[in-house]
Amino acid sequence: MKNFWLFPFILWSLIAHSQVFVKITALPATTPENARIFMASSLNSWNPKDENFELRKDGHGQYSLSILEHTGKTEYKFTLGSWESAEGDASGKKADNRTCTFTGKPQTVENQILSWEQATPKKNTLSKNVHVLSEHFPLPQLNTTRKIWIYLPPDYDSSKKKYPVIYMQDGQNLFNEATSFSGEWKVDETLDQLFVDGKESAIVVGIDNGGSERLNEYSPWKNAKYGGGKGALYSDFLANTLKPYIDRTYRTKKQARNTVLAGSSMGGLISFYTGMRYPEKFGKLLIFSPSFWFANAEVNAFIHNNSNKEVRKIKLYFLAGKKESQEMVSDIEKVVPLLRKQGVRQKNILTKFDADGTHSESYWSMEFGSAYLWLFRN
Repeated sequence: MKNFWLFPFILWSLIAHSQVFVKITALPATTPENARIFMASSLNSWNPKDENFELRKDGHGQYSLSILEHTGKTEYKFTLGSWESAEGDASGKKADNRTCTFTGKPQTVENQILSWEQATPKKNTLSKNVHVLSEHFPLPQLNTTRKIWIYLPPDYDSSKKKYPVIYMQDGQNLFNEATSFSGEWKVDETLDQLFVDGKESAIVVGIDNGGSERLNEYSPWKNAKYGGGKGALYSDFLANTLKPYIDRTYRTKKQARNTVLAGSSMGGLISFYTGMRYPEKFGKLLIFSPSFWFANAEVNAFIHNNSNKEVRKIKLYFLAGKKESQEMVSDIEKVVPLLRKQGVRQKNILTKFDADGTHSESYWSMEFGSAYLWLFRN
């Protein structure tokens, strides 16, 4: 271990300018000399290389980061810039997430990193009816491209049926453990089993996130610390470029009542925004652990000022865990009455808050099937 000590006057100077001061007091001996260390957490949608959450190294070799005060509890973990180089436990295996409870007062959170995880190859868990639609699907609104996945129901090739469509954010994490950063949603396995059980299946379109651009693209509003502001353009892509292409290319039920937008965390935020903006195209919303905190006032104002009468027809499934940030549940609870004032019927809004729910793919994967069945219940 390399041990570091911070002089009191330096500590006081840094704390005076921030509410929460995160520092690393010990590092594994295997840490590279000029390592870049990042804090991935529920505050930044678990981005393992978010420059806004990069710890800075001072002249004494001390790594530290100041973050804004929030409420409740956040989970976090340190990385060297990727999930393949995340911190590990004493034996070099995957470590549990750390937690920090915000108190509303200045505090210092000290951390000892025991090892850097010795990553083992992830399994390929892709179902045979999932394939990559395009490695570089045009996203003209943002002058870039995006990898798109598509899941086709087991009987797609043997029938002439048309199917509802689910558009899901963070495509890397939906179908395959090998491409996920912290586990997959198991969307393909879940829908395959529901098909065996005699339930109606659906086409699923997974859109990979933009990596370092994820926060920018998944919010139409800017957050002073974390970015954002490109969400309206990304929303236009979903509604005016991707959906028309899928409807032209595959046998789909094109109506809004047969079209779902789905996402979690920041993906939940952009899915909610897009659904509210284009309710004539996306009539069902699956919103898990949405990052409404990213632009709370703007979200509420957007709902309040929405003049699109089609909004009253949408159907929404909200999910959140009480082990996420304290504000997660309350933010959703504030949104629901605003939706009711816009004419959304109470029976078309479901909120599910689980005492043991965490901000994780494992939690969301367990709940996906139930949300799917409720959204398509007659």
